Amino acid sequence: MSNPFARAKYLLAAHTPQQLPPDGGFEVAFAGRSNAGKSSALNALCQQNALARVSKTPGRTQQLVFFDFPPHDNRFLVDLPGYGYAKVPRDLKAHWQAFLAQYFREREALKGLVVVMDIRHPLKEYDRQMIAFAVEHGMPAHALLTKADKLGRGAAGNTLQAVRKELLALHGDKVSVQTFSGETNIGIDEARGVIARWLEIGRPAPKPAS
Repeated sequence: MSNPFARAKYLLAAHTPQQLPPDGGFEVAFAGRSNAGKSSALNALCQQNALARVSKTPGRTQQLVFFDFPPHDNRFLVDLPGYGYAKVPRDLKAHWQAFLAQYFREREALKGLVVVMDIRHPLKEYDRQMIAFAVEHGMPAHALLTKADKLGRGAAGNTLQAVRKELLALHGDKVSVQTFSGETNIGIDEARGVIARWLEIGRPAPKPAS
């Protein structure tokens, strides 16, 4: 399939709700612990090497980072801050918890959440919280089991089935799961398809309220 995200580019970074772009169109957010490979997954999905910053220091994403991708107007990919291992001050962590809670609760443009997790260490507490957060706010979630190339096919398949079974028991059909590798392109068309469907690419997006 052709890649609708190939022309993705940085739009803005928001540290407070007031800095968010107008609430309209369609957005898909990406969440993941700091070492889960979220930036690498975004780069692979968009066929770009440095769209999302890949850092050797986990947790450097401390804003909601928005990317748009012409010619698809009013559609955005949103990189959420990841704090699995990041050493951040308590007041900053509290700020982000409040900001994200408001974003999930009030953002009408938000159509789905991709939760990125290392296939070798899936469903940590943060992953479960983010998936539950999405489901509680009435939106679908997609679990992206990254670094699938680090496991043999059998082990990767077993992990996929175990994660799928657990999430099905907890959330029914509101959460989908797949294996993924930005290094070897495992599952890349499947992931693009899920995101493109949520963003309703192929039909006009609503204009933001002025």
